[in-house]
Amino acid sequence: MSSMSAAPSLATPATPTRHQGLMAVVCAFLIWGLLPLYLKPMSSVPALQIMSHRLLWCCAFVMSWLAWRGQLGNVRAALSDRATLLRLFLTALLISCNWIVYVWGVNSGHVLETSLGYFINPLVNVLLGVLLLKERLNRPQWTAVAFAFLGVAWLTFQTGKLPWIALSLALSFGLYGLIRKVVKVDAIAGLGAETLLIAPFAAIYLAWLEIAGAGAFGNTTLTIDIMLFAGGLVTAIPLALFAFGARLIPYSTVGLIQYIGPTMQLFLGIFLYHEPFTQTRAIGFAMIWMALVIYAGDGLIRARRKPVPVAPPQADDALSVK
Repeated sequence: MSSMSAAPSLATPATPTRHQGLMAVVCAFLIWGLLPLYLKPMSSVPALQIMSHRLLWCCAFVMSWLAWRGQLGNVRAALSDRATLLRLFLTALLISCNWIVYVWGVNSGHVLETSLGYFINPLVNVLLGVLLLKERLNRPQWTAVAFAFLGVAWLTFQTGKLPWIALSLALSFGLYGLIRKVVKVDAIAGLGAETLLIAPFAAIYLAWLEIAGAGAFGNTTLTIDIMLFAGGLVTAIPLALFAFGARLIPYSTVGLIQYIGPTMQLFLGIFLYHEPFTQTRAIGFAMIWMALVIYAGDGLIRARRKPVPVAPPQADDALSVK
């Protein structure tokens, strides 16, 4: 009888604090920032194979987590509604494209350009809001957008080509977040539904590779096998940390912390992988950083004038993609 009476107290978790939320979000972006360290050792594996394994194992991990928490009903409910199903299938395609471009970019020696994509992503979100949601920008926001445009235009003019990796990452993730805003589903359950919709295609592709003898899993080294399997954890763990922490701290704080990831990737690209950071590239980055300073500063000023609720909107907007 005494053991039964003690069970409820053991099962009741302590109320999470803002400090715990802050640490969780910081850890999430630290993991995303270090992601090139995970991908680079698998540079011999084609990007589509890495993405397929990441998708498949992430689906298995997330669905197991939801089953353990008794939340599979949230996935079933999302997939039973036709409109939600179609939107989640579209977001699944977008996040898959984002993942494969990121993996290819890192393993092809373009870590700096992948970091650029996540630096300009917030400003792409602003533009999408103006173009598709008819939102209005104030003067500092328009100034930030102008600086970002000048930075991209400068890089394009000086190199003779669009920074397509950065733009693809920013646009695919921006559209992903925009669509997820109108899908009424929890962050983790939404990821489970998205990966569940695409996982069969990944499984068929990987099975075909194995039959053809072209698959990396089981045919290279044990280290590669472990790293391919770990892709599910590398994807799901920072997402879970972010989903937990973002609801406990002001959203303006989340907006500033998100630059940890691309900043770390930038440093890895320059100092560890020795990618060229020429004066031309530095000028383009500087224009975009100026845009971010203006944008973030305006957000902080407006946040102080009007206190932001502790519980922010759906945390899906900042899933990395990565």
